Amino acid sequence: MGSLSGILHRPLTTAAAVAIATVSADLPDKLPPPKQSEPCFTDAQSSTSASTSEEFKSWVSGLSVSNLTNFSFATRFRVPTPNSKFLVPTSSFPSSHFSLFSSFTASPPALLSLYQSAELSKAPKAIDYINTTPLPPPEGMYRWHLPEPKAYKVSEDAECSSAKSRTVVVLLGWLGAKQKHLKRYADWYTSRGFHAITFTFPMAEILNYQVVGKSDENIELLVNHLADWLEEEEGKNLVFHTFSNTGWLTYGVILEKFQKQDQSIIGRIRGCVVDSAPAAAPDPRVWASGFSAAFLKKQSVATKSAFSGSDSENVAEPRPAVTEAALLVVLEKFFEVVLNLPKINRRLLDVMSLLAVKQPKCPQLYIYSSADKVIPAKSVESFIEEQRKSGIEVRACDFVSTPHVDHYRNDPTLYTSQLTNFLEDCVLTCCKHSS
Repeated sequence: MGSLSGILHRPLTTAAAVAIATVSADLPDKLPPPKQSEPCFTDAQSSTSASTSEEFKSWVSGLSVSNLTNFSFATRFRVPTPNSKFLVPTSSFPSSHFSLFSSFTASPPALLSLYQSAELSKAPKAIDYINTTPLPPPEGMYRWHLPEPKAYKVSEDAECSSAKSRTVVVLLGWLGAKQKHLKRYADWYTSRGFHAITFTFPMAEILNYQVVGKSDENIELLVNHLADWLEEEEGKNLVFHTFSNTGWLTYGVILEKFQKQDQSIIGRIRGCVVDSAPAAAPDPRVWASGFSAAFLKKQSVATKSAFSGSDSENVAEPRPAVTEAALLVVLEKFFEVVLNLPKINRRLLDVMSLLAVKQPKCPQLYIYSSADKVIPAKSVESFIEEQRKSGIEVRACDFVSTPHVDHYRNDPTLYTSQLTNFLEDCVLTCCKHSS
């Protein structure tokens, strides 16, 4: 199979030109105040209802000798060093080509020092690398976040602590997401004793057709890294947390690679959280809305919360500005053509079919909103019903008024309670009574 992102690079260059010509740089940069949503209930109760981080610093610089020595699992688990055999700029590259890579590639020594610093089983080597100051990983690469030693409570059951330390949560970002956006989610997981990996799809990589296949190479690198980590010791598991259709489709590509590489890895996936997805068909309106939100960012109507009146059923939806409305029309016409190109349509349908009928039989949690301007709530609810019919345990929560991939920032209490209950009830059942 070809790269899911690579086949879209050239057409999307045209979309980028359209966006640049259409979007005004002087649009207001304001977000509406957060809205509280209705409580949600789990599937067991047979009902479902109703990101600005500080600049990310390299997690390597946050590791200290004291942290490593206090980390009770430091001598038992390590993060494997990935094979860094991918293209990097050299002096033989023309300067114009170098500029294309410089924003998201690092030299092999810098990349190796970054990951070797996480080899916790060899404390002296880790200390040597900590004393250096490696460059932060490129924006297009993934990052591994180590669990916080303080996350393991003295009163916590040893079995629960061990289960958490043997679990990696893989966070797959939305279109245009940066590492700093996913850091808040990774911090939540690591503060509770889990490993976390953040994987992003930068807009620069999507739109630059001269980097064809790089996204697929990064996914391949991530898959191999996870496979190596799982092989080190029995009892290690994976949990996936996807955002929007981009993260969800990336999850599908990862599953596809796992199935080709080693079917047993599929059985190590213990749960999947789906935030603001899916739209399980190549819908031009969904793709147009997603790219419009990625281009316009905070100026997009997709980032605006719905305004609820005294009547909880009366929700006023924000309307797009004239500029965005025009952009949506152009993008929708564009994707009506692109998504029906045989090669692209076949590739998308292959991945979507796998996600519909060949997912792991692990529990799933869907977090969405009736006010989402990118992924229609009806599309999410329809997919949920199909998954339940196939015998998969599914939980769902409608945040009612929160915008696309912004539920955590608008209602962190509800969001984290949904994650906690899902992890304890479905993924790490041994932790339910020790929390």
